[in-house]
Amino acid sequence: MKIVEIRESTRPISSSIRNAYIDFSKMTLSLVAVVTDVVRDGKPVIGYGFNSNGRYGQGALMRERFIPRVLEAAPETLRDTERDNLDPHRVWATMMANEKPGGHGERSVAVGTIDMAVWDAVAKIARQPLHRLLAERYGNGQSADPRVFVYAAGGYYWPGQGIEGLTREMQGYLDRGYSVVKKKIGGGSLAEDCQRIEAVLKLLGPGQRLAVDANGRFDLKTAVAYAKALSQYDLFWYEEAGDPLDYALQAELAQHYDKPMATGENLFSMQDARNLIRYGGMRPDRDWLQFDCALSYGLVEYLRTLDMLREHGWSARRCVPHGGHQMSLAIAAGLGLGGNESYPDLFQPFGGFPDGVRVENSIVTLPELPGIGFEGKADLYAEMKALAA
Repeated sequence: MKIVEIRESTRPISSSIRNAYIDFSKMTLSLVAVVTDVVRDGKPVIGYGFNSNGRYGQGALMRERFIPRVLEAAPETLRDTERDNLDPHRVWATMMANEKPGGHGERSVAVGTIDMAVWDAVAKIARQPLHRLLAERYGNGQSADPRVFVYAAGGYYWPGQGIEGLTREMQGYLDRGYSVVKKKIGGGSLAEDCQRIEAVLKLLGPGQRLAVDANGRFDLKTAVAYAKALSQYDLFWYEEAGDPLDYALQAELAQHYDKPMATGENLFSMQDARNLIRYGGMRPDRDWLQFDCALSYGLVEYLRTLDMLREHGWSARRCVPHGGHQMSLAIAAGLGLGGNESYPDLFQPFGGFPDGVRVENSIVTLPELPGIGFEGKADLYAEMKALAA
């Protein structure tokens, strides 16, 4: 049993949208196929992965360092002999050989993308949905719950969008079964953002909520000014007000905003996540953590992050990962996270769920598909098959 090839293709997911910090006019991602010599149903098992939006494709790093290390390793050093499978932890350690600690940069994205594909292959070799495999190996003794909370992320700034375009978009998410929707702030003035918030709030019925996301745009003064203005609304959360590594800003902001806050999508290691918990003033009774395995060295590292959170008194239920991909859906179902982000319309075909999966009151039910379940989404799987071919 061995990995015989790893392929990467950099794909465009560009659009005219922007948040408060970046636009997506040249955004890319890496699509990866991990080809094994294991045969299931007459075909070789191939695991697939891709990185989340917001960080560009990392093909150069993969081809220069991480793919050669895996392919040059003796196959037995990557095996889980007890389960007759690949061992994702050994593959991860092989990729990270000769890498100094710290300075995580973009390598965390390269490793996380390959790691996703490895886990997809491992679950397919085991003939299990990944969420069930994770519950058996790392869960709390209970079976996986295939029902996962999801919210609709959108509300970006579009050219010529206006209030009418924003409300039309948000109403579309509500009509598709979402009870929690998210929009961007910080791309205009505070007064303009409040106007946009109030327009969306008018659409919401009982049990429906709005979250807002500043994408790290604010300095402390601006973050506090927004906190005071946002306090008048019953928001689901106030997300990533300042630079993701400015833990002092986040801690000070908590003194001015007693409602839920969220951050963490731009922290790419267990160590950075630990610093947020130690120094960022995050409150385990109300705040949300958005670490994204596809951007932060993959599930192998995410398991370490969850262990760290437990040691600091945090429940995995406070984790709602960024990214909107099916890998985090599987992790949420298998390891009991609080839910997952969802992009109903954006970054296709990489966002969304397997065909036929419907959102009901912001809940989706994962189908019983081997691996992560990419094969159940026809437009996405067409891209993956083309890479594998």
